[in-house]
Amino acid sequence: MEKMSESEFAKEQESFRSVRSQYTLELTGGAIFAALSGVFAWMASLLARAGIGMAYFDPISIVWVLALFIFGPIAALLSSGVGMFLLMPFDPFSPIGPIMKFAATMTLMLVYIIALKLYKRELGVSICEKLKPIKNFLILALIATGIRIGVMIILNIIVYLGLGYAVEGLGAWLVTITILNAIQSIWDLAIPYLIAFGLRINERFHIW
Repeated sequence: MEKMSESEFAKEQESFRSVRSQYTLELTGGAIFAALSGVFAWMASLLARAGIGMAYFDPISIVWVLALFIFGPIAALLSSGVGMFLLMPFDPFSPIGPIMKFAATMTLMLVYIIALKLYKRELGVSICEKLKPIKNFLILALIATGIRIGVMIILNIIVYLGLGYAVEGLGAWLVTITILNAIQSIWDLAIPYLIAFGLRINERFHIW
């Protein structure tokens, strides 16, 4: 086995420090947005809701997606995971409500994470920059929204029947949650996009 030259060893160390620094930034960003989730969590009891508990508009998931667009997947997972637990004392439909909110938002984010990870990284260009063109963003938004609706239909059937509600009302409820998930997806994706890319906040970090 050949020994590393001093220059190669220095580059290896620099690469390690760079990766470690990136993870530190992602964790720090996740902690910041997790705390921000706590600020919005108390609003859960004030939100207008439909049927068995889904809100028409819920700002906490906007915080989670914004964490993804600015700080990356680790920050998004940390902020949404902590945010879900912070919702528990305030959501009138806890623990089901916060768990369903986490599942819906995580489904959206996973589509973006997987799609962006498939892109080949260009030197000096963050992967997340691939989202900036509105065409790319909208294509992924439509795919993510469709998958989110499909996942939430399955989960809502399980919850609805598990709670013992009348089967006769299931069809109407599924129509309702389909519409609400589509609406929430618009807020969850459009607002973070406008903040992260419209205000160019993501360019200050270039984390992922």
